[in-house]
Amino acid sequence: MAAWKNNNKNVSNGARAIAIFWLIFIIVIITIFIVRREPILKNINLLISRLTGSIITGEEFLEYEEEITEVVIGQQPQHSVQPPQTHTPEVMPEVTSEVTPPEAPVTEPSASDPPAVPPPAQPPAAQPVTPPVPSPPAPAVQTRDRAIYFIQVSNDGQVFQTRVTRRLPVTQSPMTDALNVMLAGPSAEELSRGIVNFIPKNTKILSAAIRGTTAYLNFSEDFLFNTLGVEGYIAQLRQIVWTVTEFSNVNDVQILVDGRRLDYLGEGIWIGSPISRQSF
Repeated sequence: MAAWKNNNKNVSNGARAIAIFWLIFIIVIITIFIVRREPILKNINLLISRLTGSIITGEEFLEYEEEITEVVIGQQPQHSVQPPQTHTPEVMPEVTSEVTPPEAPVTEPSASDPPAVPPPAQPPAAQPVTPPVPSPPAPAVQTRDRAIYFIQVSNDGQVFQTRVTRRLPVTQSPMTDALNVMLAGPSAEELSRGIVNFIPKNTKILSAAIRGTTAYLNFSEDFLFNTLGVEGYIAQLRQIVWTVTEFSNVNDVQILVDGRRLDYLGEGIWIGSPISRQSF
């Protein structure tokens, strides 16, 4: 009898413990549901929408849950359970569009394919070959030796004219060419030998002409200013007369200054008429 009582007591304690466990479990579930209500509702809503193909809002799900709870615990529902509204998918209007045909696939040449050989280039049409016209050879410049006279002073102070030779191009005015060379003065090598020019610096030949056997030479006004005195004037006249009379058709020279005929050069040296080599 005692054993039976003990057995009943153990069974009563076990049932109480099970009841307490389930009570605690339910309390924990309810607590979790209250705390995590929104995520749980969303997950349940997502599960129901996947099973039924419809979406139930949170408020609808709460009403639906209350009705199910009332039915489960055996109470008379106060209102009929509304089935969840099914979501009717929106039907898009038919759109007619042009169908673009797919582009032809571009195939890459494989290594086994023979390389494409371009067509042979057509040779250009033969153009007539015109032989080059040879340019005429440049005419050889003819030159000729010309005698030019400068002045040289000896060791004892004697002044006399000295002759040098220059090779000049042959032109239509050989006398003017010779006079311009004389006015330019002696070369460096000639200067080293004591050869000098007594014609005043900057003197220019303005014109030269031959009438009969007389050369008419027109000099610039610088011809009048010789700083070496009488011997300087005589020396410059000798340079001119001896240079010009080297031409076979000239016997004497008429000196003009800036187009004018003067009677005297310097201090009493007569130039009013043609002068020759015999005049000195």
